[in-house]
Amino acid sequence: MSTLVRFAPSPTGYLHVGNARTAIINWLFTMKQGGQFMLRLDDTDEERSTEEFAQAIEEDLSWLGLTWQKFDKQSDRGDRYLWGFETLKEKGRLYPCYETPEELDIKRKVQLSRGKPPIYDRAALELTDEQKQKYEAEGRVPHWRFKLEAGEIKWQDLGRGDASFQAENLTDPVLFRADMKPIYMLASTVDDIDHGVTHVIRGEDHITNTAIMIQICQALGGTPPTFAHVSMLSTLDGEGLSKRKGSLSLRQLRSEGIEPMAITSMLSKLGTSDPVEARLTMEQLVQDFDMVKFSRATPKFDLEELKKVNARLVHMMPFDQVEPRLKQMGIADIDESVWAAIRPNLESIQDLKDWWAVINGPVDPKIEDSEFAAMAANLLPQEPWDTATWGHWTQELKQQSGRKGRELFMPLRLALTGKEHGPELANLLPLIGYEKAANRLQGKQT
Repeated sequence: MSTLVRFAPSPTGYLHVGNARTAIINWLFTMKQGGQFMLRLDDTDEERSTEEFAQAIEEDLSWLGLTWQKFDKQSDRGDRYLWGFETLKEKGRLYPCYETPEELDIKRKVQLSRGKPPIYDRAALELTDEQKQKYEAEGRVPHWRFKLEAGEIKWQDLGRGDASFQAENLTDPVLFRADMKPIYMLASTVDDIDHGVTHVIRGEDHITNTAIMIQICQALGGTPPTFAHVSMLSTLDGEGLSKRKGSLSLRQLRSEGIEPMAITSMLSKLGTSDPVEARLTMEQLVQDFDMVKFSRATPKFDLEELKKVNARLVHMMPFDQVEPRLKQMGIADIDESVWAAIRPNLESIQDLKDWWAVINGPVDPKIEDSEFAAMAANLLPQEPWDTATWGHWTQELKQQSGRKGRELFMPLRLALTGKEHGPELANLLPLIGYEKAANRLQGKQT
């Protein structure tokens, strides 16, 4: 049976790096197996799900390079969830409950005050038909709970090894609300059965849900998929990430010039013992991937580290890969020599605009010693120039002025570029050219 995994976000906000890490792990796992990746939108939360967020999820995943072979959304599958309702009800595994939210809250508080876990007491199972009719006559509409079977629920988890729960220690979950809207665990299980999902890889916060979903799947006549639970990503401060809070969204990172391969390179390694290295292609990450490398320790996301990975990635990029991007940025006449000269000083491709402006001008030169600058202008060799021109020029200037080191080079950099740092001037000088260099050394904006 071919491997099929699913990434199933709710379109209730923009994807953040924690969501992206789960998607990346799923994608790399199934690509390593030669399988398929499914995008499923869990959009049953009608109050918070929006088409804007749904489209953003698709755009962000495509930007990351996470292509999918199957697609579905839960809002189109209501008939299948009703099938699940009828099937479980017929098997005696689904029962109506009439408690109000306030009554359930009181029960939980009483249990907690007695030092007991807040597990539903199954009082609804003791109701007579007459009592049910009375509740309904009062206007109460039931919600529906799944009746867990006592005993051990165990599975071999790809992320945690042997995993097990005693069903008696779990509460019977609500699968349908009073308005007959399905709850996540029912909808997700029906979807996994119908689509033939073979592996479910998700955060460890779902570990208890997995035990319950195994019984739901079996009650519906399905075979539970293989599960893997990975540790949750946190910030450096140890805080969890949230779509509602807009935590480190992919949209934000994209606007800041972070490359998608920098994100996938970093997130595919966080939580493993492998070093975080910039990779140019998803194929390289597929080759590197191994599910057993992920530890149970909580990995922390460092934005500054991501920026360093991004810079290393940009420094590796060949010109033919960035040329179409540069044209989109309005830099159409750049060539490979310019890219090679400037690339080592870029933190993002967006930064190239600043250095392209330095080459083409106008630049506001900073002249601290006009006499030295005038000497430098007079000693400028005639064109044509190449990368050796800088060395010949500064050697002559050194002999004539007696300056050396920073005292020699910094005034030239400030005059030619208006900046204290930047690409090697041996590479930059031929791109600036004689005329602009001479004018800038004379303090002219050009």
